[in-house]
Amino acid sequence: MITGRLFGVGVGPGDPELLTYKAVRLIRAAPVIAYVSASGRPSIARQIVAGQLQPGQREVKLTLPMHPSPEIAASAYDEGSARISMELEQGRDVVVLCEGDPLFYGSFGHLYQRLGGRYPTEIVPGVPSVMAAAAAARRPLVMYSDTIVVLPATLPEERLAERLQLVEAAAIMKLGRHLAKVRRVLEQEGLLEQAVYVERVSTPDERVVPMVDLEDTEAPYFALILVGRNHR
Repeated sequence: MITGRLFGVGVGPGDPELLTYKAVRLIRAAPVIAYVSASGRPSIARQIVAGQLQPGQREVKLTLPMHPSPEIAASAYDEGSARISMELEQGRDVVVLCEGDPLFYGSFGHLYQRLGGRYPTEIVPGVPSVMAAAAAARRPLVMYSDTIVVLPATLPEERLAERLQLVEAAAIMKLGRHLAKVRRVLEQEGLLEQAVYVERVSTPDERVVPMVDLEDTEAPYFALILVGRNHR
């Protein structure tokens, strides 16, 4: 029996015009569209591609509880993978939408671990939020021989500080309730004036604020900080 094909499609950080031609082609042609959303919230990925969806397409909404427990998240991805597998076993291609890039802190990475070895799979990269944030802030991420690191704000303060000491630039993601902690680390390392906060990049609600001017103590999920030792 011939199964359907699995596509992990990056849809970018928010602006529908940042969709690639390939993403648009696959989304329009897919018999099944799958996407992840947090419990009780609409899917941002679906909102981005809403103008490309076609009549008659089946939609598979995968609900992911906003919970720090890896076991709870794993259970949700197990269930979601099973639902996608049912579609693939019926010979239907499935496009899984993913904000930003599918393999850059993307939900598709978890689904691919469960399904990629069983079904023909293609992954379509998307514009990551880090690159969109650099464009919005109008600052190069790195130049010449600079090194850059991507850090989750969930790391302990001492580990954040250690990593920042080793590179010329950084993107700090997953801010949420960790924003105040990150600010302390940046102050401690003398990097506050060289950091910029970017929220909901490429959307109508985009904010770009130098960290020295930011008064917020918490951040939404779609926010990050860019740090560069050569930027003031």
